[in-house]
Amino acid sequence: MLMHVEALEKHFNVGPHTISVPRIEPAQGVEFVNHLEHKVSDQEFKRIVAVLRLAVPYTGIILSTRESPQMRDELFNLGISQVSAESRTNPGGYCDEDTESSSQFCLSDSRTLDQVIASLIEKGNIPSFCAACYRKERTGESFMNLAKPGMIKGKCSMNALITLKEYLDDFASPEVKDKGYVLIRELKDKLNVEDKVLVENFFAGIDKGKRDDFV
Repeated sequence: MLMHVEALEKHFNVGPHTISVPRIEPAQGVEFVNHLEHKVSDQEFKRIVAVLRLAVPYTGIILSTRESPQMRDELFNLGISQVSAESRTNPGGYCDEDTESSSQFCLSDSRTLDQVIASLIEKGNIPSFCAACYRKERTGESFMNLAKPGMIKGKCSMNALITLKEYLDDFASPEVKDKGYVLIRELKDKLNVEDKVLVENFFAGIDKGKRDDFV
């Protein structure tokens, strides 16, 4: 995989926008999963994530709900930057109450989105629902020019605060709202004067009903 990354960068000056790290999990009617010759252990899995983060520091690394809550929480410290929540893997699963009979694979993290957000906030992480880069056409080489030198961080941090406030205002439980607003205040106080004014303007728009804003 890393050789492929190297080839992409060499020939196109563009590496992967994201890398996903799914481990094979049992699924109904699939027997070979129970007899894997080279199953990836937890320790090996942690090493894989750490190596990917060191080798491709600019890319988003995605972790699914295949992994347990404990493993997912630990892997945030080793390089994971994106996770799913409340996933359903059976066809039509988001409108069908029967989520087990035809699942593509077994899930280990069944927490709600609100619970996952709460866990991230409690650990001091910033939950973000941002998709601004795609919508601002910051993709391909234009994204790499920002991501590789770390210049994208300012936009990511700002959009994380904006989208987190929208989530807290519209969807979060009262307990998560309280914890989230505290985190936002702490993070906002660390911004420079210019960015603080900018984010306060975004927040004022959200308070007036404006949604789906980003930089």
